[in-house]
Amino acid sequence: MAGCTGQQTAKPPADAATFPVSSTAFDDGGMIPREYTCDGSDRSPPLAWDSVPGEAVSYALIVEDPDAPFVTFSHWIVYGIPHRTLALEEGIPAQAELPGGIRQGTNGFGRIGYGGPCPPAGAPHRYVFRVYALDIMPDIDGTADRERLLAAMEGHILAAGELTGLYGRNA
Repeated sequence: MAGCTGQQTAKPPADAATFPVSSTAFDDGGMIPREYTCDGSDRSPPLAWDSVPGEAVSYALIVEDPDAPFVTFSHWIVYGIPHRTLALEEGIPAQAELPGGIRQGTNGFGRIGYGGPCPPAGAPHRYVFRVYALDIMPDIDGTADRERLLAAMEGHILAAGELTGLYGRNA
């Protein structure tokens, strides 16, 4: 299935900087409100991060559910975020190209843009919103999925930050 993979998310070098990622919709380690899930309006939550000192050219975002059955599941792929952009607003439209050269890739549902948490009934799943500072502007022909973006970012990650939210459904 597209967007599903057993491999780990790209990691920055051990000596790379980290930076905070936050949302006004939920706290790190907190519950993601229903409106940002498939049980609500399934719109993307607002995100913000601190600038990274140094040579950052762009940012990329990968949102994943590492608790999905069998494999890690991708919920949102965003790249080509200019280095001066330090936030994504709530409700980003589901289109490949956004203003400012920002691009959205194909998520695990096989769709462009954000696909909110939609776990099976049971314990809450973790949803990791990981922002990468890159020393390049990824040059990807067409629409990227997780694997294509990870390949383009390899060796170019300067720093990363993450925000983890939880969402579950009752049995």
